[in-house]
Amino acid sequence: MEVRDSRRLTGPNLVTAGPAALLDLVVGAGEDAAAAVAAWERQAGRILEAVGWGGAALSHRVFPGGLSLAFLAPIDALYAATEVNEWAWEAAALELAGGAPPDLAPAAARLRAAIAAEADPALPALEAAAARRGVAFLWDDDRVSIGLGAGSRAWPAGQLPDPDDVAWEAVRDVPVAQVTGTNGKTTTVRLVAAMIRSAGLVPGVTSTDWIAAGDAVLDRGDYSGPGGARRVLRDRRVECAVLETARGGMLRRGLALARTDVAAVTNVAADHLGEFGVHDLDALAECKFVVARAARHLVLNADDPVVRRHGERQALPITWFTLEGANPFVAAHVAAGGSGCLFERGRLVLVEEGRKVALAEVADVPVALGGAARHNVANALAAVGVASRLGLGARAIGEGLRRFESSTESNPGRLNEFDVGGARIFLDFAHNPHGVEALLEMAAALPARRRLVTIGQAGDRDDDAIRDLAAATWRARPDRILIKSMSDYLRGREEGEVAAILEAELRRLGAGDEHLAHTGDELDTTRAALAWAEPGDLVLLIVHSHRDEVVALLESRA
Repeated sequence: MEVRDSRRLTGPNLVTAGPAALLDLVVGAGEDAAAAVAAWERQAGRILEAVGWGGAALSHRVFPGGLSLAFLAPIDALYAATEVNEWAWEAAALELAGGAPPDLAPAAARLRAAIAAEADPALPALEAAAARRGVAFLWDDDRVSIGLGAGSRAWPAGQLPDPDDVAWEAVRDVPVAQVTGTNGKTTTVRLVAAMIRSAGLVPGVTSTDWIAAGDAVLDRGDYSGPGGARRVLRDRRVECAVLETARGGMLRRGLALARTDVAAVTNVAADHLGEFGVHDLDALAECKFVVARAARHLVLNADDPVVRRHGERQALPITWFTLEGANPFVAAHVAAGGSGCLFERGRLVLVEEGRKVALAEVADVPVALGGAARHNVANALAAVGVASRLGLGARAIGEGLRRFESSTESNPGRLNEFDVGGARIFLDFAHNPHGVEALLEMAAALPARRRLVTIGQAGDRDDDAIRDLAAATWRARPDRILIKSMSDYLRGREEGEVAAILEAELRRLGAGDEHLAHTGDELDTTRAALAWAEPGDLVLLIVHSHRDEVVALLESRA
C-alpha cells in the first residue's frame, strides 16, 4: 500500500465529526484493508499515547482501491498531527511486512517538539469560550473570528485576545444555510439570496462564480469551499448567509462551520465519481450529507431516490420538497406534522405545522419558464424550504421567487436566454448527464420549430459517463447535435477521443448524418449554431469554456 495524501481536515467531514489528521492510502488488488486498519489502530494508539493525545478518537473509511485513516486532533496542532499519523502508518506498514516495530521514544520526542512548536493555547481557549456562549468560531492560518456576519469579531492569527477581554455582549451569530447537491446549488443559493433581500436583510453569498456581501462582490472565482464561507461569514455587513457547499471542499478540508441553521441537498447524480474514494452514488450521497453533521434542519429532495434513502436515515427534522403535489411520501410526512414544499396545481406551496401557504404561481417565477424548466421549479422549492428555516416570512419568499431572473448578471451560465433573429437561444454551464437531461427536458417542453444542442465532455470522465451524456442527449431527439472540440479539457485523452466516443454512441442509438456535426471550440460552435438557427428554432448551448466570449457574441447578435 502506498500513501496518496496526508492532510488536515479543519471541520466536519466525511470521515470525522471535527478537525482531524487524515491519511489516504492506495490499496492494491489482494491487499488486506482490514488488516491495515487494525495495524494502524495499534500503532496510532501507541504514538498518540506517547505524545499526550491518548484517547483521541480514531476513524477510518474503506472504499474500492483505497483507505482513509484519521483521528481527531487539537486545532492548534493539526500540522503536527499529520506527522503523527504518517509515523503511525509507517509503523503499521512495518508490522504488516513482518518487520520489527520502530523505536517509539525518539519519534515521540520529535513529534512532541513539533506539537509544542505549533501550539497556540490562545486558539483553543477562544474556541472554548465561544462554545460556552453558543456563538460560532472560525479559524484558519491567517485569521480567527467569533460570531458571524454583523455580529462577528476577528483578529489576526497569533494575536488573539484573552477570552475575558472580549466584549461578548456584542458578539452574535446570523442565520446561515448551506446548499449542496450535484446540480442546482448555485441557482438555489441565489434564489435564497433574493428572498433574503426581499426581507430587507443583507445576504452573504458564496458560489462557484463569486462571493458577495449584499451587492458588493468580494472576489470572483470558485468560492464554494470553506475558505469562501469564512470570508463571507466574517463580513460585518452580512445579516443572513447562504453558502454553496461543494463536494470538493468537504472532501479536502471539511466544513467551515460546526453548526448551521439549515442545509439542503438538491439531488445526487453521477459526477466526479472515482475522486477521493467516491465511486458510486451512495458514496457520493454520504459526501453530500456531510452538511447534516452541522445542520439543525435539512431540506431534501423527495423525488430523488438516493437523497430520500439517505435522508430517511437522518435524525434531524426535515423539510421534503417535491414536484409531485400528491407525492404520497411527502403527504404522509406532512400529515404527521412535518414540513414540505410542493408544486401543486401550478403553485409553489409551503406546508408547515399543518398550515398550507401558496407562495407564487409558477407562471410568475421567471426561472421556471412557465413550468417548462422543471429543474428550476425544484430549485425554487428547495430555496423555499431553506428560506423558511432561515426565518424569512411568506411575503419575502414569494417576492424573491417573483423578482429573481436567471440573467447573465444575476445567474451567469444558468439558463440564460437570448433572442437572436427570432431564434430562442439558451446558454447553460451544465456538465453532467443529469444536468444536461434536465435542460433537454425543458427544451422539449418549450414550443419550437426545430431544436439544436451542443455537447462535449472533459477527458477526465470515464467512457461510460461520456456515453451516458450522449444517451441523455439523444433521448430528447434534437434535430441537430453539434459535437464540440474541447482541447482545453483533454485531461489525459487524445485530441478528438471524447468526440469520437460521443459520436459512436449517438450513431449506435440511431442518430444519422443529418443530426450530427463536429465543430471547433466554444466560439466556433456558437457561430455554427447561430448560422443554423432560423426564426422559431430553439438552440441549447452547453458551454464549458470561453464563457465570457460566448456571452459577448450572443449579446452582440441579440
